[in-house]
Amino acid sequence: MRKTPTVYDVADRAGVSIATVSRVLRTPDTVRPATRERVLDAVAELGYVPSGSARGLAERRTGVLGLYFPRFDAMDEVAALDVLSGDRVGPFTIVQDAEPRDDRGSMLFQDDVLRGAELEAWRRGFVLMVGIGRGDPRTSTVRDMAGRVDGLVVLARSIPDDVLVQLSARVPVVILAGPRRGDRYDHVTVSDAEAMGELTRHVLAQTGGRAPAYLAGPADSPDGAQRWQGFSEAIEAAGVPIASVPVLRGDFTRSSGRRIGEELVARGLPAALMSSNDRMALGALDAFRDGGVRVPVDVVVTGFDGIDVGAVSAPPLTTVRQPMIQLGRAAIQVLAHRLSAPDADPVSVSLPVEIVLRRSSLRSS
Repeated sequence: MRKTPTVYDVADRAGVSIATVSRVLRTPDTVRPATRERVLDAVAELGYVPSGSARGLAERRTGVLGLYFPRFDAMDEVAALDVLSGDRVGPFTIVQDAEPRDDRGSMLFQDDVLRGAELEAWRRGFVLMVGIGRGDPRTSTVRDMAGRVDGLVVLARSIPDDVLVQLSARVPVVILAGPRRGDRYDHVTVSDAEAMGELTRHVLAQTGGRAPAYLAGPADSPDGAQRWQGFSEAIEAAGVPIASVPVLRGDFTRSSGRRIGEELVARGLPAALMSSNDRMALGALDAFRDGGVRVPVDVVVTGFDGIDVGAVSAPPLTTVRQPMIQLGRAAIQVLAHRLSAPDADPVSVSLPVEIVLRRSSLRSS
């Protein structure tokens, strides 16, 4: 067998130090272009592939950061696939006006966070490992990840507190989303409560002070709790008893929003429907359109998240746009800071959001 090339072979071929080879492969922007090209040419000529395990032994680092999400994609229910036995192998199938097979709208938030995290990890010379929690978080992917990465970013409340304590004793942990709870973890979040409060004041102005209905998501959502806080505080500040506000509950999917919208069409519309995420608001808009309801004339509708499809809905959806890509980038920045300064005080970063007013809430200019 051909001898496997080493970093020393690359350095010798390029006429540089092994430290320079490492910088080219991990943080290429820190190396002069001419030197970088010479090293990359040597890598290509020799067919060199860095050894993650060897580098980890030398640096006591893996060069890998972890991003852990709870189960969110409904893929557990997808039918089994075995392509090696010829299962579902063929050029195409034809369907007519097929309905979507599953509602994966919650993936939109995670997809953008993932994109931002991967970009920032790459820029800092790290590889990003992504884990999805399926099953009991006390025995699932996250424990295995903690033994393979230099640090973890986890979505708030996706892991029990006692498990977080155990993991953080091994690697640094950054909590993504949700409010700080007096712990010593680093946190990266957005101004959900403040933005929902301001959006609520806008809706009350459009409805002449009449109370909106509130479409909430799952009760254990940390973002949902912050949004409810901002909404309820603004309602009470306007002199409206919070007990008089109809609270409906979905599961953050478009289909649940459609179901609730259909129920409202059947039994009577509120002055406004404020949804704690865009997907449910879009589902309600579907039901209102099919039921002949005029938005915003008959009912004002708002969402939260700022996913792209809201800009082209009928009518375009008023929302709060989260900086989802920036959330992922910020989490990796904070985690990299923790690795370089393990004894520093906990960091708490709150990113600003944008309130985007569109026709679904504008009864008057």
